[in-house]
Amino acid sequence: MMPNIDPRTMKSMMAKMGIKSTEIDAIKVIIESNNTDIIIENPQVTKIEMQGVTSFQITGNISEKEKSIEMSISDDDIKLVQDQTGIENRELIIKALQDANGDIAKAIIALKENQT
Repeated sequence: MMPNIDPRTMKSMMAKMGIKSTEIDAIKVIIESNNTDIIIENPQVTKIEMQGVTSFQITGNISEKEKSIEMSISDDDIKLVQDQTGIENRELIIKALQDANGDIAKAIIALKENQT
């Protein structure tokens, strides 16, 4: 915090300003975003309440984990690609759909380009 200030004095000053801080006994903190999860192991979490707003200060061992994208490919999508390309190999069609992020038109174009 501030150098040369006793923690009790600091807490007293914060209380006079209407700032309340509380230590939270956390085991792990996970922040989920669209593409990644931020994982904080052995965290030190401080909850700070000031002027009706609550915020958290978190320190610890940080790691990031990329999320895997789960894609649902329906039998109807596979059948449509089969009809448009004439390809009967189901695994090849599924791979093309996955590579195209589920975009049927892109999968059909990619498969047709590979046929020639």
